[in-house]
Amino acid sequence: MNAEKIVLVVDADQVRRQALIDLLAADGYAVPVASDGEEALLKLEGGQIDLVIAEEDIPGMTGRELLWECVRRWPGLPFIMLTGNGTVRGAVAAIKDGATDYLTRPVDGQDLLRGIARILAASGGRAWARGGNLLTEELWGGKSPSMQRLYKLIERVAPTEATILLLGESGTGKEKIAGLLHRLSQRSRGPLVIVDCGSTPSSLLESELFGHAKGSFTNAYKDKKGLVAEAHGGTLFLDEIGNISSEMQLRLLRFLQERKIRRVGDLAETAINCRVIAATNADLAELVRSGEFREDLYYRLKVITIQVPPLRERKADIPVLAERFLQLFAEDGPLSRLDAEVSEAILDYPWPGNVRELRNMLEAAVILSSDGLIRMEDMQFEDSFDDTPLPGNLLSLAGSEKQVVLNALERSSWVVKDAADLLGVSRRTMHYKIKKFQIDTAKRSA
Repeated sequence: MNAEKIVLVVDADQVRRQALIDLLAADGYAVPVASDGEEALLKLEGGQIDLVIAEEDIPGMTGRELLWECVRRWPGLPFIMLTGNGTVRGAVAAIKDGATDYLTRPVDGQDLLRGIARILAASGGRAWARGGNLLTEELWGGKSPSMQRLYKLIERVAPTEATILLLGESGTGKEKIAGLLHRLSQRSRGPLVIVDCGSTPSSLLESELFGHAKGSFTNAYKDKKGLVAEAHGGTLFLDEIGNISSEMQLRLLRFLQERKIRRVGDLAETAINCRVIAATNADLAELVRSGEFREDLYYRLKVITIQVPPLRERKADIPVLAERFLQLFAEDGPLSRLDAEVSEAILDYPWPGNVRELRNMLEAAVILSSDGLIRMEDMQFEDSFDDTPLPGNLLSLAGSEKQVVLNALERSSWVVKDAADLLGVSRRTMHYKIKKFQIDTAKRSA
């Protein structure tokens, strides 16, 4: 019954390895094997493994190091660690590092099989490898050419130590991408520290970033470790970097050059080893030209630049995103659906708030919908989106916009779709005009 499930066994001991093969094969699993971590990674590259069982003590790359690599490259891949000398501390550490389970030999075979079945049932069936693995899962499965290019760029630059500048409009997912870059990097086991430079007052940002010594200013009652120091060994994400003051720009430049910080009111310097990712929705190049942003800091930050496309430029992703959000909001209830007019409208709408706006609007629509079918009245589009001007030549002939709409409806036997086609506007716009001018189409068409 488990013929389609593949369990990779990683163990250098041939006797133990064969015992696991016999146990799993008898229960219907396909059981590829590897004698060390490097061989295991080669077998995992194909994306066909459902679960890994690895001995902690293997030659070369240890079982723990194999776990770390699997968590970095294939988050969500079920991983069972086996050991001959397990401790509670070791079990806690392994689970914290990402192992699904940590078992001490000798292991009861039937207990192991039940555990594997339970883990595979909960994992969703190779969900970790589906849809381009972590990138498409985290970025909601975008399949447009611009998103495919973005995936490839993220995969290429994430393992490097290069400083990255994320550019894009508000709501495009820059913070999510920063998180992905961290999780796919060699620093994934270290902290990801997020600093919102846009919402932190300039007077506080220096202390927040670099920390302060006790007594360095009023209310500095104790030493404070700054967020840059907190990011040691990991990644520092500076969001809305375009909003920092000229003084903070200089301090940040010095840190990027020297990789050392000095707390406010302190004389000693501390070396910090972290990767820096910055993001902004501002035009930094224009701010440099106007003298509002330091040119030297700009070039320090943009070693690699990633431009995140706005939603209106990747319309092929909108239906995919909408479906994923509706699934998310359904929870345990029935899944809401979009009617044909809404499906058309979400493709036409410019989404100034990007993915965040789409998510928020659909969440509200699910609440407002009375029967699970989301209609135009459930969607809180900006009025200007629906109020498309009618052709000027038609207005000059009819004398008013309302009369143009009435004429089109009468000529189309009060079929809204046909009237919209006649005027060369969308059905969404036609419905808006009917609502605007309080035209009772039901009574007229009866």
